[in-house]
Amino acid sequence: MNILAHIHLAALSNTSVIGNAAADFIKGDPYRQYTPFIADGIMMHRRVDKLVDELPEIEQAKLLFRSETRRVAPITLDIVWDHFLSKHWACYMQQSLPDFNLSMQKLIKQDIALFPVEFKQFMGYLWQNEWLVNYAHQDFIKRVLNGMANERPKLEKLRVSFTDFTDNYAQLEQLFFIFYPRLIKKAQSAQL
Repeated sequence: MNILAHIHLAALSNTSVIGNAAADFIKGDPYRQYTPFIADGIMMHRRVDKLVDELPEIEQAKLLFRSETRRVAPITLDIVWDHFLSKHWACYMQQSLPDFNLSMQKLIKQDIALFPVEFKQFMGYLWQNEWLVNYAHQDFIKRVLNGMANERPKLEKLRVSFTDFTDNYAQLEQLFFIFYPRLIKKAQSAQL
């Protein structure tokens, strides 16, 4: 899962949104660095990542990628799941995605000073480019994957993984519709 899904699930479970959003930028034991509420959010993010990686639907999704891009498939899929969540947002939330984006931005800004500069820069870029809303557009997904490939030459195959996404769009969308509602139920019942 990527940033939109993590923030969405955190909001549904009344867990720290900023902890969930920042987790990839935090190393080690978060309870030594942050309040228990924020650390719980970081740990929820880690549990969600582990849970999602083990889902049979994710294994099926990885098989839709060509052998040359399969190594980067998990990264591409994280972005792809946010695409489907953004595209089908109205199926999962009554609040509009632009309004959700603004409310989460306000919430995160309250404690952002506590976090590493890389996270602050990432969130600034995310808000400036309205990622959460723009994830709904395939051309934006292509831009994100290309940007990641530009930043990390070892991830060059992310560029061509976009073709795997578009070639298998319907199958990936169906897999998302199978597993994401289960995650929502778990979040709402505090099982994440």
